[in-house]
Amino acid sequence: MLLCAVPVGAEPLFGPDGYRIAHYRAPVSQPPDGVGRIAPAAAAQLRPGRDAVFLDVVAAEGGHREADGRWRLAQPHDGIAGAHWFPDTGRGVLAPGVGKWFESGVWRLTGGRRDRMLVVFCRSDCWMSWNAARRLGGMGYRNVWWLAEGTDGWRELGRPLVPAVPEGGIVP
Repeated sequence: MLLCAVPVGAEPLFGPDGYRIAHYRAPVSQPPDGVGRIAPAAAAQLRPGRDAVFLDVVAAEGGHREADGRWRLAQPHDGIAGAHWFPDTGRGVLAPGVGKWFESGVWRLTGGRRDRMLVVFCRSDCWMSWNAARRLGGMGYRNVWWLAEGTDGWRELGRPLVPAVPEGGIVP
């Protein structure tokens, strides 16, 4: 008889709301319910900002968001040209203010259109993009696509990555 889903002393992988909360770098095989999966080659045919809004949710490793909304980064990040970087919005539990910042940023980028195509990515084997895609579905967006291979898949196609700046800017 199974008495608990998590072995005693083990860290749970998912929170009660269904978001992955630990060990974000692990294989992910299926998109969240209501979200499509887009292959890197198909995503590369889209023009970020025109055909779709590309949302980079790679964590700001060692960085943090200041009270004024700007980010203090510990290291640079390269992303897909034309994508909008929303660090840490793929975490299972969001830091105070980050959820509202993500929601209002995506609303601004889509012009409030919940049918606008959104392509969400992180790196390969990264649950943060899965969480963010699920979160967008929960916000009512109906055209969300998960680029599971993320920046790793983009690079493997021979496509360039460019220096990214978080939405809202960085603290110099």
